[in-house]
Amino acid sequence: MIVFDLSCSEGHRFEGWFGSSDDYADQKAGGLLVCPQCGSEEIGKAPMAPSVPAKSNTRSHAPVETTQVVKGEMPAEVKKALEKLAKAQAKALESSTWVGDKFAEKAREMHYGEADEAPIHGRATRDEAEDMMAEGISVAPLLVPVAPPEELN
Repeated sequence: MIVFDLSCSEGHRFEGWFGSSDDYADQKAGGLLVCPQCGSEEIGKAPMAPSVPAKSNTRSHAPVETTQVVKGEMPAEVKKALEKLAKAQAKALESSTWVGDKFAEKAREMHYGEADEAPIHGRATRDEAEDMMAEGISVAPLLVPVAPPEELN
């Protein structure tokens, strides 16, 4: 999996998770990318800061190049399905608490009985998610990216 910071023509930023750079390019060319906030189909990669590893044995990630935004037509049935998915996810998240980068910590506390169970959502690295699943903690990526509450107007 690869995570790109994306932005639309209206300036909304959000994350997109893809199997590869080619997967991103195929979805973009097929008109399958849409802004979850405004529905704009004019999507491009947002500039990202390169990751600076804390240890010499930590993997580094090369900075992601930006690309020109090109408008593509999304099939109406795909657009409708994505809108329904976004609405269903938003409804489910109404009863969930945003925990930000402390997602793995909070999920473990609940799993091991150190905190009461409650629906939460936040950010976790792929390694954190894989470690939690190996520990038997149920986690799933959000299908439609969400902006942290502190970044919303």
